[in-house]
Amino acid sequence: MVDHAELASSHSRALVQSNARALAEQADVHAVILESVLAILRTPRLDDRAARNMAIELASTALVTLRTASDEQLGSRVEPVAGAFARLRNDLRPLVRFRDLDVQFVEPPATGRALPGEVAHVARAIVRSSVLALVDDGRVHRVRIQWDCDGLNLLIGIRDDGPGELTAHDDALRPIVERVSAIDGTLEVASTAGWGSSIDITLPLDPPVEPDALEDTVPLSARELDVMRLVVSGARNRAIAETLGISDNTVKFHVSNLLRKAGVKNRAELAGLAKRG
Repeated sequence: MVDHAELASSHSRALVQSNARALAEQADVHAVILESVLAILRTPRLDDRAARNMAIELASTALVTLRTASDEQLGSRVEPVAGAFARLRNDLRPLVRFRDLDVQFVEPPATGRALPGEVAHVARAIVRSSVLALVDDGRVHRVRIQWDCDGLNLLIGIRDDGPGELTAHDDALRPIVERVSAIDGTLEVASTAGWGSSIDITLPLDPPVEPDALEDTVPLSARELDVMRLVVSGARNRAIAETLGISDNTVKFHVSNLLRKAGVKNRAELAGLAKRG
């Protein structure tokens, strides 16, 4: 029987997560644009009038891009890896041009597997945020960005020429770590004093496979199924006994068997496993 309340709740959670991702993406894009505008206004290579005109042009272009970004993202199910990387280069171009920052882009193989739209968007956001985190204190002047694809994962490498003090626990990297973890990716940081830091990120291209429902993988008797469904509902042993017309000891016996068959330690783990599928 379909639990409409549970479906509605699941749909609501999915919408909240989708909106949160969209907001994070927009905030990240705004951060890069604002940093680029500041770099233009501060550069000694332009006089006041030229800097003002260029900042206006950048801001105007950014507004148009942001207004169409949502439609483009919704309509894009996959992106060729080379095309996704080209969009990243375009995102970072103003920052590179006016901040005296040398960014080296190592192109991914043109024949690499196309990226799911969600992975492509998150990957660009992660790289933009990482670059901003690396150059924030002004001691980084060169950044190397590399993308590759092994067929199952997008592999991102970012290296700087800074003081080599960065760690995975730095506050500047916390939002990036959370974003990587949100899509079951991994992030590693290696630093060598005086030689710079490197960030290596692995993003899976496919969502994790959910295990089958417990009742589809473990042989359960009809009575065990009844007990399991009541455990999942949150009922305690006495309530289960009264509902099924059996003794408390019999309920304990069935619960013990369910835990053993499922390979879990407690009722909460059993309930979580039984709800899948």
